[in-house]
Amino acid sequence: MNRTEVPAGTAKAVRVAAGDLVRVIDVDGGQVGDVFAFRDGGRAELTEHHSAAHTRAGVDRLFPAVGEAFLTDLRRPILTLAEDTSPGEHDMLIPACDPARYTALGAPGHRSCAVNLQEALTEEGLSFAGPAPQPINVFMRVPVGEDGRLNWLTATSRPGDAVTLRAEMDCVVVVSACPQDLVRISDAGLSPLAIETVHNGGNRS
Repeated sequence: MNRTEVPAGTAKAVRVAAGDLVRVIDVDGGQVGDVFAFRDGGRAELTEHHSAAHTRAGVDRLFPAVGEAFLTDLRRPILTLAEDTSPGEHDMLIPACDPARYTALGAPGHRSCAVNLQEALTEEGLSFAGPAPQPINVFMRVPVGEDGRLNWLTATSRPGDAVTLRAEMDCVVVVSACPQDLVRISDAGLSPLAIETVHNGGNRS
């Protein structure tokens, strides 16, 4: 098993093979994470990626239940939600925070998940030409009210809570410990996340 630390407000990328497990851990509790996944075709430029819209259409719910898959923009399974030890509150409606979001909030130059994504890919010698795909927002609470309005609530995940994803194809997974501290979606400021990878169900490093 390999463990990658994701410092608060930053992102890291890991490459995994089909059948590998990727565990996203909320180290201190109350921290939202943006998870992106891309098919790893062995080339530096990534194209096919997880799509929140295609996933919602495929599973007929706002977020997959344990045992259900996240789909790509080509409607192919890329990850499956294998286990969830958190309260189970996650989001696939809200886009990644980006420079325009923080400019609108009066904080130009603030770190963002969209920029974190590009930095993490560049660190691995990879690139994605399009805008940041809509992420899997783990530990993020944005329930839909009866009137259709979205409610931005603070994460209730506890220290050590984790979401485990099984890779259904060779892929690159990027996890951003969301730097959003102007809207209180993460509890008590920003804190780190961690990524654990288990290769083919074993302990290959």
